[in-house]
Amino acid sequence: MKKLVFSGQRPNEEILFVFRRHIIAMRKGFYGLLIPMAIGSIPFLIWSTNVDLLWGPIIGLGVGAGICFYHWVGWYFSVYIVTNKRIRQVVQKGLFGKSVIDINLNKILNHSYKVPGLFGEIFHFGTIVLQTMVGDLVIKNVEHCEKVYGELVNAIDAAGGGRGEEDDEEVQNGRIEK
Repeated sequence: MKKLVFSGQRPNEEILFVFRRHIIAMRKGFYGLLIPMAIGSIPFLIWSTNVDLLWGPIIGLGVGAGICFYHWVGWYFSVYIVTNKRIRQVVQKGLFGKSVIDINLNKILNHSYKVPGLFGEIFHFGTIVLQTMVGDLVIKNVEHCEKVYGELVNAIDAAGGGRGEEDDEEVQNGRIEK
């Protein structure tokens, strides 16, 4: 079996799992494919005897395919890498830009997830929120949110992050020592 590695991986750091957002996060790309094609079809639908107007839907499809490809690149190359030490968010911005955020798993104070109603249940996606002292990492449209959340909680607990029952007891007694 091939060992997974990524750019910036530290010694003694192993990848636990990798996930990405649900394909529904790319819905703007699908709209971008359909709308130009529909607009390009309108002249032919009005003047259906003019065969030259068939170029409208074809040009609309080409423009729409370009828009859809742009959104697909952003979706496909945006990933979340969970290692035994940290979570790395790699977000593709356009065709050439990239944004990377690393959060140490032992710095995560609280975690939660939410499935947004009926569509979230039907299409199996949701939102995961990881809270740290400096802010929240909100991961929207996570595919199989419950499963990813469970694996993420296991990784956080193994790394010593989050608040366990022992920590709750110390907070209630007014002693916080770490």
